[in-house]
Amino acid sequence: MSYSANYSGATAKNLNSNFYTVKKKGRFSIGRAILYVFMTALAVICFLPFYFMIINCTHSSQDIAQKLLIFPGLEFLENYKRMTLLVPIWKGMANSLMIAVSATILSGYFGALTSFGFAKYKFKGKEFLFAIVLGSLIVPQQIALAGISKVIYTLGLVDNRLALIIPAMANPAMVFFTRYYIQSAVSDSVLESARMDGCSEFRIFNSIVMPMIVPSLATMSIFTFIGSWNSYLLPLFILNTQDKYTMPLMTALAKGVYQNDFGAVYSCIAMSMLPIIVVFSFCSKYIISGLTAGAVKE
Repeated sequence: MSYSANYSGATAKNLNSNFYTVKKKGRFSIGRAILYVFMTALAVICFLPFYFMIINCTHSSQDIAQKLLIFPGLEFLENYKRMTLLVPIWKGMANSLMIAVSATILSGYFGALTSFGFAKYKFKGKEFLFAIVLGSLIVPQQIALAGISKVIYTLGLVDNRLALIIPAMANPAMVFFTRYYIQSAVSDSVLESARMDGCSEFRIFNSIVMPMIVPSLATMSIFTFIGSWNSYLLPLFILNTQDKYTMPLMTALAKGVYQNDFGAVYSCIAMSMLPIIVVFSFCSKYIISGLTAGAVKE
């Protein structure tokens, strides 16, 4: 009887606790409502420039200059045809795609390899070298451009797309983010077991470490791709031939050629942003999972 009474009392206590928990969760909160309104307003503000860009590329230049357009029009094909007459937009798209994909692959592999060395190896001067990597994060690209340009001129890579791909191997943001992920996700016992089985260090990295750090690599690779695609200053200094121009340079070219033809300019801008929107739309879940990995422990 005592056991049954205690069991019934515990059950009733749990039911009451669950009832009050559900009631508390379902209760209206002014702070939560304000937070939702703020987040919705922020999302709308961030989306509006892309929306107006897409809307404007479907209208004539006269309509764009005279009034605020909210609904799409029927002039996109005409704007696109005028834009492609003098601007090789598809060549720029192919150049940017080749450079961005190559830079992303090199940055991901060599950045992860460097991070593995900083995270799992002990050697003299490791913390000092890592401090230099962190220090390079705060150097603006405008300041670093002088040194990069000197190296590129010395190597004879002027007007060569390799000059935009090779520097991606040294990505301090990739090293910084991936190092701490490796420290938390890759156990030392796993590495020691692999070494006892006769695996070389490169095989351990390629076969064991790389599959375990896919979330962090996916997250940083997306940022690397977007940064490489949107890069304007370095290609402007390096590339001289129009057939090698990237999408940002093609957009600047279209703005110079079609100064008063806003429809053609907006069409070029919309096409340059389309791959970024597609990549971010399909890969945003990897960004969220990579940034929140390790934040919650079971």
